[in-house]
Amino acid sequence: MALTATEPATDSASSNGSQKLYHVLEPKFNGELPQSTDYAKFKGRSDAAIVIDNGSWNTRVGWSTDAAPRLTFPPICSRYRDRKLGRTFTLVGYDAYADSNSRTAAKNAFDIDVISNFDVMENILDYSFLKLGIDNENGIGHPIVLTETLCNPNYTRKTMSELLFEAYNAPSILYGIDSLFSYHYNGGMTGLVLSSSNSTTHLIPVVNSKGVMSMATRLNWGGSQAVEFLTKLLALKYPGFPSKVYQPQLESLVQEHCYVAQEYKAEMSGYLEMGSLDDRDRVIQFPYTEIIKEQKTEEELAKIAERRKESGRRLQEQAAKMRLEKLKKKEEELAYYQHLLEKGKNETKKNYSRMLENDGFRDEGQLEKRIKELEKSIRRSRNKDLGIEEEEEEEVPSFPLLDVADENLDEDGIKQKRAQKLLKANYEARQRVRAEKEKERERLRLEAEKEEERRTNDLEGWISEKRSMREGLLAKLKEREQKKTQLSDRKSLASLNRMKAIAHLASDEPTRKRRRGNDEDTFGADDDDWAIYRDIAAVNEEEEEEDEEMQTELKNLEAQLLRHDPDFTEESLQANKSDWRNSLIHAFLRGARPFDPENQAEANQMHLNVERIRVPEVIFEPNMAGVDQAGIVEITTEMLLNRFTDSKQREMIYRDVFLTGGYTMFQGFEERLRTALTSVLPFESPLAVRTAKDPVLDAWKGAALWSKTNIGQPAWKGAAISKAEYAEKGSDYIKEHNLGNVMS
Repeated sequence: MALTATEPATDSASSNGSQKLYHVLEPKFNGELPQSTDYAKFKGRSDAAIVIDNGSWNTRVGWSTDAAPRLTFPPICSRYRDRKLGRTFTLVGYDAYADSNSRTAAKNAFDIDVISNFDVMENILDYSFLKLGIDNENGIGHPIVLTETLCNPNYTRKTMSELLFEAYNAPSILYGIDSLFSYHYNGGMTGLVLSSSNSTTHLIPVVNSKGVMSMATRLNWGGSQAVEFLTKLLALKYPGFPSKVYQPQLESLVQEHCYVAQEYKAEMSGYLEMGSLDDRDRVIQFPYTEIIKEQKTEEELAKIAERRKESGRRLQEQAAKMRLEKLKKKEEELAYYQHLLEKGKNETKKNYSRMLENDGFRDEGQLEKRIKELEKSIRRSRNKDLGIEEEEEEEVPSFPLLDVADENLDEDGIKQKRAQKLLKANYEARQRVRAEKEKERERLRLEAEKEEERRTNDLEGWISEKRSMREGLLAKLKEREQKKTQLSDRKSLASLNRMKAIAHLASDEPTRKRRRGNDEDTFGADDDDWAIYRDIAAVNEEEEEEDEEMQTELKNLEAQLLRHDPDFTEESLQANKSDWRNSLIHAFLRGARPFDPENQAEANQMHLNVERIRVPEVIFEPNMAGVDQAGIVEITTEMLLNRFTDSKQREMIYRDVFLTGGYTMFQGFEERLRTALTSVLPFESPLAVRTAKDPVLDAWKGAALWSKTNIGQPAWKGAAISKAEYAEKGSDYIKEHNLGNVMS
């Protein structure tokens, strides 16, 4: 995996101090790779080998006489059928990124570091030889130098040999470990090779230019696992991210923004501090479609405001007119009822009762009550228009019929007596409520006086009591919030209990056998049914009212503490603590700037902060990502101190710890490893740590240098497998050499 420390060229930062934005990078199809036209100078030359660095991240192909590989492309192949053209296309490497269809159908030849799909591998070899310009009908006619991973399975090597010898008629093949080729290119003789690449990390001791395979160790972590780990972290961090994030974009995030922390725990503990977060937080802008809102000019806004004012004036006029009409109607109704009351003085009782019934009154008392209500309503409306506030005074009603015995009353009088008895009960109930309210006000006044006295006499105790009450309220509010969150989570215990209650309601209750013909639904007949119904209610009005009451009480307590407690400041208020400036969650999700969810650009931004050091740290602490293996420092220490018994040999290895592979290109990787090893190795050990000149390309360059130096020599014949040896000894035949694997 090729990692770079350079920043992307596509960034933006405004002059008003806004944070710099980094845009994700995607591999683009820039046209087909050009085909070599100089094959004529290599044709027929057996001393020119084809060198293939067969990696799971990139395949690199070139001639052994070249200074760098001619071809570099991902080991993928895409086969898809275009229905419009009626043709099937086979695209290899970057050509597979030509469009979305070919990208979707792309398959990798590797499973971790081992070739698993030889159909794809055959297409990769066809593509490589074609781009080199080889046009020999009888085969490629050139020796092949092929890199492979440590402990490559015999079956994979056997199948590869069959493919190269049978399909391409290769004259000879030499297999070698990529990291050892890199070590050879950088002039290594004795040391420890630490190769961390796309899929795995290998530690191989080398003594006198020969790898000690019996002590080699593998750690199942590399660049692809780092990308997968970052994918999981970002999925947890932004579960509802509005746009889709593609694998190449995630790879670019790891390559461009992650680095190795020298003191991981110390740096992590202060990573999200607001004061320095702007320098550490990387804002990643993903593509989005801007929703353009129509912008109105100042003149249009002024016209809209004027129309709103005019509309408000019209509404006020209409309301005043309606109030006037209602008042006039009430005055007319009052005049009519007063005339009816005066008219009753000159009418007989029977005619007057008939007149009252025609107007909807039972008796004269009800008419008088209606007249009083109208007078009161008219007076209140007039005072309201004049801006006069009046206090309502409830008149003490009289109930004369309650003192009269029923024997002295006729049937209408008994009815009126019952009505007066009911009115008296209502009046007494209202008086009791008023008395209780007055009593409560008096009680609160006395408690306030006592509390003031207690605060004056024992301020510290009073403050301690108020703080305890505040903590209790905060705990209750937090518990309620957690309960609501649990109910929204279908896997929580609260949700499970709720679903059990619902299932109980929906069940047919098999223990209660129904008789034939009696299928009546009896839900609700039992009080227990309603008890269950109350249990499954997620949020009811009583809980909301209790929350409001607790919030009000919390504000009152904080106001008292703010007034009398010198240690309780504005920053201690719960409202200020929940401010985004003091929120660790906001710093983690949105950095050190406010977040506007309506802003389309901000809604499509990811903030990389702690992930920048957490992802590369896994190679030192694999248990962070659930890998049940020791880290590279523990592996290196155990290998140097316990496996090498010869002290001189051990000191020689101390002097050359060699780093290669794309993962070692993280900023700070070499310094962190040197510091960690210095702290665990014996005092004054001659430790030296160095990184390859080019951790990505040196494997290919080392293979090219070795083959160019040794081709045609005894060393080549002792390491390469010829076509004759393949035919005689079989496809699983392997030759061991200093830079290759051993027979297993």
